[in-house]
Amino acid sequence: MDLEFHQIDRRYEILRRRDPRRENALRASLAAIGQQNPVVVIQPSPEAKPILVDGFKRVRALERLRVDTVRAVPWDMEEREALLLGRLMRTASKESLLEQAWLLDELKSRFRMTLEELGRRFDRTPSWISRRLALVRVLPEAVHVAVRKGQLEPYTAMKVLVPLARARRNDCLPFLAALLKASCSTRQAEALYAGWARGSPEVRARILADPVLFLRAQEASRAEDPAGKSGLALLFEDLGEMGRRARRAAGRIQEGVLDGLLPRETQELERALHQVQSDWQALFALSRKEADCA
Repeated sequence: MDLEFHQIDRRYEILRRRDPRRENALRASLAAIGQQNPVVVIQPSPEAKPILVDGFKRVRALERLRVDTVRAVPWDMEEREALLLGRLMRTASKESLLEQAWLLDELKSRFRMTLEELGRRFDRTPSWISRRLALVRVLPEAVHVAVRKGQLEPYTAMKVLVPLARARRNDCLPFLAALLKASCSTRQAEALYAGWARGSPEVRARILADPVLFLRAQEASRAEDPAGKSGLALLFEDLGEMGRRARRAAGRIQEGVLDGLLPRETQELERALHQVQSDWQALFALSRKEADCA
């Protein structure tokens, strides 16, 4: 079915964030080859507008290209079931924690789903569901709007603004304005927050008034003082050094240092290799766990 844009109910567009880079690429593709995949709609009743449940980026891109209609396929199912199925079918990008929170909040408030029911449908514990829902309440609405519009990365909001909102909620909006003014990466946002948290009231006021100046000063200071590197930079240095040492050890083995080992030396080598293997496995397990949590 072909629908004109004014015929579509986009009430669930607020559950997804925008990515300007990906949307520009999609718009270029649609301009070149046209719409290849239909968007998904449901129609609760014959007199109601079709509700868009998947394909928000395509609709926005086609609208900006001034195309007259969008091709859609209807799903014959209940509204909440369509939302849940649409989430399962999304494979192009990994949803952020805030997008999970928005969907859970919609299902809980609009469709009266309990924590236990949501836990079963998301294959998570009620405690996990409750923690995600708390993100909706702890962050001011302006933060959610900035993430939805693609002005702020979800990870930046989680890493910087969630702790700030929990500790000093009244300072969250001024700090958000500073982040948007500086167009910060997550690393820069963390640096800005660290400087703000350590600073006096006068320093905090200057940071909020001119965050770009603070970041430039910090970059200049870091260039003069290598010890001022971030924790992530130091981690990358550690991993690089570990890789170099592993390659150096492999080179020694290729040179024949293991030829003619005594039984005692063989046992010591096995113990050393086993310890290295255990350390690497612990590092991989920790990094994957922390990355998934983030």
